[in-house]
Amino acid sequence: MTTAPVTAPARIALVGDRSPDVTSHTRVPLLLDALAAREGLFLDAYWIGTEDAEEPGAVRGFDAVWVLPGSPYRSEAGALAAIRTAREDGVPFLGTCGGFQHTLLEFARDVCGLTGVAHAENDPDAGDPLIVPLACSLVGHEGTVTLTPGSLAESVIGAPSSVERYHCSYGPGAHLDTLRAHGLRFTGADGAGRARIAELPGHPFFLATLFQPELAGDGSRPHPVVRALARAAVRHARVAAEQPAISAVR
Repeated sequence: MTTAPVTAPARIALVGDRSPDVTSHTRVPLLLDALAAREGLFLDAYWIGTEDAEEPGAVRGFDAVWVLPGSPYRSEAGALAAIRTAREDGVPFLGTCGGFQHTLLEFARDVCGLTGVAHAENDPDAGDPLIVPLACSLVGHEGTVTLTPGSLAESVIGAPSSVERYHCSYGPGAHLDTLRAHGLRFTGADGAGRARIAELPGHPFFLATLFQPELAGDGSRPHPVVRALARAAVRHARVAAEQPAISAVR
């Protein structure tokens, strides 16, 4: 029996071009139900298409932002704007598959100053692609991801490695050392050492994975990464609810 939330549910923005043909999109309602029933984590979800995400403040006021798979997005600019808002405003953030790819793209352009880098899926003729076709497609594949000790990813997953599911054909290529030098950490790698998880130290919760944790199992037991995002969203909502009272006391 599910216990009703004591306070209003945390609000989460699901950024992506919703489609019944994208399995990760159809999994979201199952995951939300499971988070409420199994974990007592209540999320009020709002889908925001990437074109709508271009509007100023489109994801402001939410307690979490999740940029979901489904690229190429209708609006690259909208996906990047949502990521930037979550990063700069300290809003809990998760990017999976295409969300991971665009997280790197946003950081490279807006933090590292690499304004000319591109995503090869969006711009096949780009002169400086940051996100490139994988040598071997990972569509429908599983693989072991080794986690960096002491990282957010390791603490969330609770193990030194994990077998994860992919559904992508693009991944990071050049400029990763520049991203590292500006503060982004790559804390999960495949067997060949290729980056599969990124996180941002100092942010309340900022995680991006090339794999799709939403595809784990049958959706009845949310992946630890999804559960961690939900917990971060609930914390954010509680802090936001307490702020007026704190200000009044002062």
